[in-house]
Amino acid sequence: MEEINLKELGTYFLSHITIILGVMAVIFIVGCIYSVVIKKPMYHGTTSIVLVSQNTEITNSDIQVNRNLVETYTQIIKSRKILSEVISGLGLSYSEETLASRVSVSAITDTDIIKISVSDRSNQLAAQIANKIAEVFMADIKTRYNLQNVSVLDEAIVESSPYNVNIIKEIVLYLMIGIIVGCVIVFIMYYFDTSIKSSTEIEEKFGLVVLGNVPYVEKRG
Repeated sequence: MEEINLKELGTYFLSHITIILGVMAVIFIVGCIYSVVIKKPMYHGTTSIVLVSQNTEITNSDIQVNRNLVETYTQIIKSRKILSEVISGLGLSYSEETLASRVSVSAITDTDIIKISVSDRSNQLAAQIANKIAEVFMADIKTRYNLQNVSVLDEAIVESSPYNVNIIKEIVLYLMIGIIVGCVIVFIMYYFDTSIKSSTEIEEKFGLVVLGNVPYVEKRG
């Protein structure tokens, strides 16, 4: 593999700086258009429910039972029965499959707390759906198992900032990508450029002694 002259490479990069800047500008503009115009902001609505003991005195056995129920409750929350009641109750136009894809249910490790998170383009609707899921789920548990061991810890609130949009971070990312892509393009051009650019290059590559140069004179008139 031919050795790369770093000084020559640096000079080549400087002479093609317009290509790097041009690529960077194109990627930056396209990225900003995507972030501002095409990309749809999404919001989270998150509510937390906690399993509580029905006994006045909480024992280790009660804690262990609740821990075992967390996984079961997590699956029930995303069941078709719960989601269909939420869709009906709020008059949503979503299908059960669509709503299920926007609902995330997770259990906080070593606790009896379950977090229900909903993503939606509407920040108000995301909070409403999350709170409605918790409401329907608790009613279902009461009816199905005759249990009242679940209560709301934190209701979902309306978030003001989308979770998938960070303009400053994305601008920096587009600029970095533009610089990297531009440099890669110029490097490829340099690597496959076999033209002789100076008499020094002839001496280094072919071991020949240059006796003289014929200057290039631009024809005028």
